[in-house]
Amino acid sequence: MDKITIMLADDHVVVRESIRKFLEEEEKFQVVGEVGDGQSAVQMAVNLQPKVVIMDIEMPGLNGIEATRQIKKLCPGCFVLILTAYDYEQYIFALPDIGADGFLLKDISGRELINATQAVFRGESVLHPSVTGKVMKKLRARAAQDPAYTEPLTGREKEVLLLVAAGYKNKEIAKTLYVSVRTVEAHLGNIFAKLGVTSRTEAILEALKKDWILLDQLKSMEQARVIN
Repeated sequence: MDKITIMLADDHVVVRESIRKFLEEEEKFQVVGEVGDGQSAVQMAVNLQPKVVIMDIEMPGLNGIEATRQIKKLCPGCFVLILTAYDYEQYIFALPDIGADGFLLKDISGRELINATQAVFRGESVLHPSVTGKVMKKLRARAAQDPAYTEPLTGREKEVLLLVAAGYKNKEIAKTLYVSVRTVEAHLGNIFAKLGVTSRTEAILEALKKDWILLDQLKSMEQARVIN
């Protein structure tokens, strides 16, 4: 089986060494390159075409936000996982625009990073819990100011989207809803088309904006998932 090639972009050498150590514990991973600034990250991504780029934000020269934007444009086959120490709102709300596939804070464990890397490679969205909370709070306030929006999703599509937001994989969604994986994929395609998005992360952000997903719902679903 081909390995998942990974590139690291972080201006702290010790951080890159730690991340590499965690990732290389997995036989399916191969770290193919490391850089310490955004411009070099873009150039290396173009040259190496890694499957996953783990990207810091605060770097000299070109920051991780702009570097991600350029990588997603020049290397559409690359998945970009933002890994940063900062959960500033200007970073979080830039995610749909730059095309990032996930956003995590550096307080996660090595195992959580491994799981998140695998998840974005599978095309799944990854958001740090505290980031989700910030998004919900901000977007609810915006929705309260401008409540005039339509609700184009069917009941089943909203069920699928809620499970996606809770971190369920397509197979898990299919099992939970007693449908086939192909049916889940079809629902996701409809959801993306209706919301005008191209990724699970963007769909979740749109659902949060419209207040279709509630924090209590996610917590209870995550707890049930752990128990099961």
